[in-house]
Amino acid sequence: MPPFLRPLLAVLLVVFATAPVAAHEGHVHGDEPPPANVQTAPRATAVSEVFQIVAVTGGGKLTLYLDRFATNEPVVDALVDVETPDGPATAIAQGEVYTLDAPWSLTPGAHDLLFTVSAGEDIDFLTATLTIPEPLTAAPAPQGAGAMIGAAFAQEVAEVMATDITERLRGNDPAFLAIGALGFLAGVLMTALLRRRRLAAGVAATAVVMVFAGSFAFAQTAPATVIRDVAQRLPDGRVFAPKPAQRILAIRTEPATEADHRRSLELPGRVIPDPNASGFVQTAVGGRLSAPEGGFPSLGATVTAGQVLAIVEPSLAAIDQSSIRQAQAELDQEIAIAERQVDRFRKLGASGAVSKTQLDEAEINLTGLRERRAALDDVKLGAEALVAPISGVIASANAAQGLIAETNTIVFHIVDPARLWIEAISYSGDDVAQAASVSDGAGGAIALGFAGAGFADGSQAQPVLFRIEEGGSTLRLGQMVTVVVATSAAITGIAMPRDAVIRGTNGEYIVYVHTSPEMFEPRPVRMAPLDGARVLIVAGVAPGDRVVTQGAELLNQLR
Repeated sequence: MPPFLRPLLAVLLVVFATAPVAAHEGHVHGDEPPPANVQTAPRATAVSEVFQIVAVTGGGKLTLYLDRFATNEPVVDALVDVETPDGPATAIAQGEVYTLDAPWSLTPGAHDLLFTVSAGEDIDFLTATLTIPEPLTAAPAPQGAGAMIGAAFAQEVAEVMATDITERLRGNDPAFLAIGALGFLAGVLMTALLRRRRLAAGVAATAVVMVFAGSFAFAQTAPATVIRDVAQRLPDGRVFAPKPAQRILAIRTEPATEADHRRSLELPGRVIPDPNASGFVQTAVGGRLSAPEGGFPSLGATVTAGQVLAIVEPSLAAIDQSSIRQAQAELDQEIAIAERQVDRFRKLGASGAVSKTQLDEAEINLTGLRERRAALDDVKLGAEALVAPISGVIASANAAQGLIAETNTIVFHIVDPARLWIEAISYSGDDVAQAASVSDGAGGAIALGFAGAGFADGSQAQPVLFRIEEGGSTLRLGQMVTVVVATSAAITGIAMPRDAVIRGTNGEYIVYVHTSPEMFEPRPVRMAPLDGARVLIVAGVAPGDRVVTQGAELLNQLR
């Protein structure tokens, strides 16, 4: 290596060794940790068998969040006395939080607190230590070897750059422009010195300029620290949820209790009407529909048995009308002949030429012909009244003024909503007559009674019928449901509401366990059906763990 390059190499090694590394932008790699300049407010937690409390300080005040330990339910009617470094104080209730003045919290250090909580018949004592950190200061500018070498020269060049380069090229990257400008100045200086054959001095001057350029481009001032309590997912998968966030998400928990339960099966089903509490209104003859007095009943209207719902006025086709006219003409002819015969028999009967019997038969024949003729005249006037076969609610309607209804057309379907059945399909062949239930869609269960079962068809599916025992349920006719049927086999596990178990990002079933007042841990679990409102957790949760039963889906969405 030429001797004149050794000073340059030494200075470059110092520059690259002391210059900080800048991270590239525009990429996100999974769940990254929160920024280093974002910190939570100083806080202290205390837990007992009855209560859990979180004390958060800020601005010389202390905010207390008091919840039930088992359910995470806020306690809003408690009396909270606090033994502070400045003496005893009583917290003031403000909605779901308690506050008190704490000027001592402005002093850095560890402060011991004693909480006395009285809520109804529950009285408890909790202790905690609140640690106030030292105030954070801005990080000093990097003082590497290169920065010390060119300190005086860097100050002069920085002033020139601030007036000549940054102002003229405002809007672009200042660091990049500074490096380019200094590189140009270094080239000019190097050329001038080389012409005077002072290579060593030129190399040293150029190195000084490069050192300053690196220091100017990469030196950063430490950002101000931001105090912010924000819910976030930690790198290990746990979720940190401050108490204010828990109040917004309405997080509730339930202690896990292990017990023996009956093994259950899940059967697909559909809500159908009770055959003894439903009926159809159909037309016996084709005709034109007309509304009765008061109009057609609408969907959801309540009707009573025997109520007239519609009127059908029969309408005849052209060929039918021609046949009727032909029959009328034939009857008119026969009536005329019969009338003459009756008149002749009456004249002959007076002389005894015709017997009384013959005259009576002729008169009877004439009367029958006249009645047949009158029946043909009334064919178009014979309207049919459609009445309700049962009392109930109109489930479907197909009626309108002037509508032509064919024979056997279903005009109305009447259902008693208090008497519904569920038709389920079973493929297992197990005994399903023990007990059954279905979810009501609001976290509860609707009890079902066994009504009967048929034989398996060609697809080995056995139809099973259940009665809905509870009147006024939220189930709708035709709704698809999942029937949970208990069997005689027993299984040990932890019963939890269905909302407690959710699917993770990888598709497995998980629950969230409340491990500390503001920390939640996801646990993969194995579960089995139990009833319409609960599931059975058979692995993944230990007895005594506090499982999130409300708001688990919202916790799972935090990132």
